Amino acid sequence: MNFVEELRWRGMIQEIMPGTEEQLQKELTAGYVGIDPTADSLHIGHLVGVMMLKHLQRAGHKPIALIGGATGMIGDPSMKSSERNLLDEETLRKNQEGIKKQLAKFLDFDSDSPNAAELVNNYDWMKDYTFLDFIRDIGKHLTVNYMMAKDSVKKRLSSESKEGMSFTEFSYQLMQGYDFLHLFREKNCRLQMGGSDQWGNITTGSELIRRVTGGEAFALVCPLITKADGGKFGKTESGNVWLDSRYTSPYKFYQFWLNVSDDDAIKYIKIFTALSKEEIDALIAEQENAPHLRTLQRRLAEEVTTMVHSREELEAAIEASSILFGRSTAETLRNINEETFLQVFEGVPQFTISKEKLSGGIKAVDLLTEDAQVFPSKSEMRKTVQSGGVMINKEKIESFDQNVDDNSLISNKYLLAQRGKKNYFLLIAE
Repeated sequence: MNFVEELRWRGMIQEIMPGTEEQLQKELTAGYVGIDPTADSLHIGHLVGVMMLKHLQRAGHKPIALIGGATGMIGDPSMKSSERNLLDEETLRKNQEGIKKQLAKFLDFDSDSPNAAELVNNYDWMKDYTFLDFIRDIGKHLTVNYMMAKDSVKKRLSSESKEGMSFTEFSYQLMQGYDFLHLFREKNCRLQMGGSDQWGNITTGSELIRRVTGGEAFALVCPLITKADGGKFGKTESGNVWLDSRYTSPYKFYQFWLNVSDDDAIKYIKIFTALSKEEIDALIAEQENAPHLRTLQRRLAEEVTTMVHSREELEAAIEASSILFGRSTAETLRNINEETFLQVFEGVPQFTISKEKLSGGIKAVDLLTEDAQVFPSKSEMRKTVQSGGVMINKEKIESFDQNVDDNSLISNKYLLAQRGKKNYFLLIAE
């Protein structure tokens, strides 16, 4: 597999240094991507870099994931308008462990083959490097003029921000450049990859390698991923879409991919899955023939959710998703966890009812007109029951005065009332 060609048809190359493709075709090559350890989970914004590493390993090359423990203590000025909070070592190590577990779902760290993935942390080689040694050994190789010419620096210096740019941030590209030099020397790493906002920092590294060792190193960056409407990819109303289920449930994760636009689905299925060009072309053709079936979105959501979570979590997310579309049963409701249940019915009208009153049993007609105003009147409810249009917990109410008690509660707390096919109401027993 030609790695560069693979990324090219997937739309994952923005800029590439001359000679990169030839180097990768010549021999097994180690390449790395830097990951900022500001949290103990990756979010989907990190997935582009992770997929680049995955494709690199699929092509027979060696992927290195670099956790920026040292650089994370500083903060990269690229695409940022202000400095970030600095992290202590204990937090960085905890975050590194969480990230390693997630990366293991994409990369093979355990095989004996020469292209097994590796995880490194730049804090390990920076922590004992004194400031004097660093500016003497590394700083002398790059001029301030060279560093000032980088877009990330120019943008910050020319911005209207009164804060300007601290020396700490200005030194970031020198530290990232040193990472590349260190990995070049210690791991024979000859390629660095990242987002297009990293081009300046990455080429600083390849230039440093050339000046210090006379060796040749390469760079490849992918476009920054955006949404078709110009919005920021990976952001929702509640913030980032995380890979860790503690922060974004598998159900919400699945829903994110399921709900992308048709244009975005065509782009994302190439970037975020390992499906072949033939499979993707066939899916795009299916989508064009029957867009209402959302074939691309379904397959995209299926592939990414399985990769990040598991096949079981995917099936649970699909089952939870089916609840709103009438293809589920009372058993489905009882089997999903409370968090997912509440996420599925986020935004539907809610009523609080008395748990004590429910324990003795209550007529459905009283429950859904007096205790919870699902129906404006008893006569309207009676008519709807007669036409088979009232359900509690996905089970049809056979008579308007049918008894409902606390045995019907989901998670010992909820009743789901349904009026017609699409009108849901959540009754919360307290």
